[in-house]
Amino acid sequence: MSNQVKITSKGIKSVLKRYKHPQSIAEYIWNGFDAKADCVEIIYDANEIGNISSMQIKDNGYGIRQDLLKDKFGPFFESEKLSDSGESKNHSAIHGKNGVGRLTFFTFASSANWETTFRKDEKLYRYNVEIRKESLQSYTQSKSEAKVFDGKNTGTVVTFKGVNEINEGTFKGVLSFLKSEFGWFLELNKHKDYNIKINGELLKYSDIIGEQESAEFIHRETGTKFNISYIRWQQEINKEFSKYYYKNSKKDEVWKDYTTLNKKGDHFYHSVFIQSDYFDNFNFVSDENSKQPAMIGGKKSDEQFKYLQSELANYLRKKRKPFLKEYSNKLVEEYEKEGVFPEFKENEWDKIKKNELTDVIRGLYETQPKIFSSLNIEQKKTFVGFLNLLLDSDERERVIFIIGKIVDLDEIERKELAELLKSTQLSKIIKTISLIKDRYKIISQLKELVFNKEINANEKDHIQKIIECHYWIFGEQYYLISAAEPKFEEVLRRFNYLLRGKDKKTKINHKDKNREMDIFICKQNKMVDTVENIVVELKHPKVKLGDAELNQVKKYLDVINKQDEFNGDNSFWNFYLVGNSFDTSGRIEAELENSKSHGERFLVFKTNNYKIYVKKWSEIFTELECRYKYLEDKLEVEKGELIKTYSSADEIIKLAEKNTARMKEISWDKKKEKKEMVQVSS
Repeated sequence: MSNQVKITSKGIKSVLKRYKHPQSIAEYIWNGFDAKADCVEIIYDANEIGNISSMQIKDNGYGIRQDLLKDKFGPFFESEKLSDSGESKNHSAIHGKNGVGRLTFFTFASSANWETTFRKDEKLYRYNVEIRKESLQSYTQSKSEAKVFDGKNTGTVVTFKGVNEINEGTFKGVLSFLKSEFGWFLELNKHKDYNIKINGELLKYSDIIGEQESAEFIHRETGTKFNISYIRWQQEINKEFSKYYYKNSKKDEVWKDYTTLNKKGDHFYHSVFIQSDYFDNFNFVSDENSKQPAMIGGKKSDEQFKYLQSELANYLRKKRKPFLKEYSNKLVEEYEKEGVFPEFKENEWDKIKKNELTDVIRGLYETQPKIFSSLNIEQKKTFVGFLNLLLDSDERERVIFIIGKIVDLDEIERKELAELLKSTQLSKIIKTISLIKDRYKIISQLKELVFNKEINANEKDHIQKIIECHYWIFGEQYYLISAAEPKFEEVLRRFNYLLRGKDKKTKINHKDKNREMDIFICKQNKMVDTVENIVVELKHPKVKLGDAELNQVKKYLDVINKQDEFNGDNSFWNFYLVGNSFDTSGRIEAELENSKSHGERFLVFKTNNYKIYVKKWSEIFTELECRYKYLEDKLEVEKGELIKTYSSADEIIKLAEKNTARMKEISWDKKKEKKEMVQVSS
């Protein structure tokens, strides 16, 4: 006997096109649980090469009564939205009441046959229904008079023939889907021993549980107890999302609803099962605006229920914090790889600013991760750049106001965000104070080397050494190319390697090519496409600066000027001759006077992109103190506490090498070092 399914091809296309074979198989399992089964089993046969020829899905539910067959197999909703009816929103039963899934076999098989056994008038009946892939709009039913089967259990076995799309290899994906689909449901009905079997083996879902814990909440005023079972899932639990499941004294579900942390834009997938005899007569659908109290049982406006909701929200927040912290670190790493952060210079000041920005981003994610969901690269850059501008201004408090306009922030989230902004600002201040203290120590120690004759400091072993470690004295965010030892040809190799990534030795034809510069540092400013270079010639404190010392610097300039690789329209060179005092010849004073027209202090020579400066140590120290005066005043650094006396120059060098203001070193020995170079901070 042939019957027509009440569905159009439009309905089939709109409702079933979204189904893949894992979801289709899940639909048949849901049909079994909807029929009050406590066990659903998938049975399949595979040949030697892993192909599945046939498959069955078997349940021990109440079957399909023959007199209700037309109601079960006839109607079929045209709209997918109707098939996902909200009637089961607050209950986990009757998942597939609309029969949407019964035709989905076409995604993996050529036909489906239902052999169903049901009870009527204390007797058991069995009959078959078959649907074929090529004629989904009709089903074939066995004889209208079902046969009686005494001593048999009720249930349904769906047999699929012509199985395709699935083999033993791809079935692993089906199992993973089933764990996400049914893990929460099996946990909800654990007390009833609900289970799913695959060829006789239980479907285990413990591997997708990230965390599991039990707790008890007691409302003191009434003594009402709530037993809590919490699970955090390792992966998304399909369409169920994160929910509270309320259970009565028999542990049966009476209601379910979304948790306060559902759909927050993170990966915190969780289920919370709450069991209490308080829910034996609870009216979840009572009108809370009604002035008339519920006649029987409790309702949502009860103090016990309000207490429960508050405790659950706090409990989930605590559970979510360490989880979000881990993901916030991954977010920052992802932003680093994508180039989302604004460009920061590699000095200690910018390091502190960047650390503060990343701390705030982590904190924002931990407070409200939804802010960061669904952003493209440009939106990420805009948002992070905007945050950076606010944090670097006096308007950091407006972050809370602006974020509140993007997403809803509750009172707790606002408080957490306010504390975050305060703590990051305090951290920034502490780090800045520490850096300033360490730099003041170096300035104090360098003064000892230069001015204290009793400690017998010399140029190479002491002054040179401290400047090598702390060349921030002459410029921020530079690379140290050389210090004392390398000849010009080695210096040129390093220079090309740093700026152009080329590691090759180049011959230099110049009579002074074997001279050694004391300090050579450089930096590349990508924003304005320039290369800035500084060469420093340091003199022993007892050496007075004059014509010979100035000519030595000019010889360095001449070697560099005549080598094309050192030069370019975007390359700028500043040379510094540094000592304690000038000699009596008046040569240095004359050069300073002649160069006054250029409007720069300490300048003695200028041509094209080359400049030579002569400075006394006293002038350098004055400049350094002026540079830090603003921060010193603002942060109230006590310089007096940082100044001490030293027994020897060697003691100072040992301390300077351990000082945290020390610049990071770069090795030039191997090509791989180019990747490992860390731009030195100042």
